[in-house]
Amino acid sequence: MNKAKMTYFKDEDILHIVISDEKEANSIELSPNITAEMNEIGELIGIEILDASAFIRDSILESSQAKILEFKKTV
Repeated sequence: MNKAKMTYFKDEDILHIVISDEKEANSIELSPNITAEMNEIGELIGIEILDASAFIRDSILESSQAKILEFKKTV
């Protein structure tokens, strides 16, 4: 497997993560703004995230809040 590469398209707010340089043969929408790209044998070769800045912000906030709540329970 090749080294992953990320490209951010600022004007469109799209984050594209390439896991492999293989040709895309199919894709599956994992959620409304996230698409998994696959090669001809169904292996994951890339991920495209639309509205990426909001997705990353929300993911980090959700993860952080969960960790803070766990920490507060132990204190």
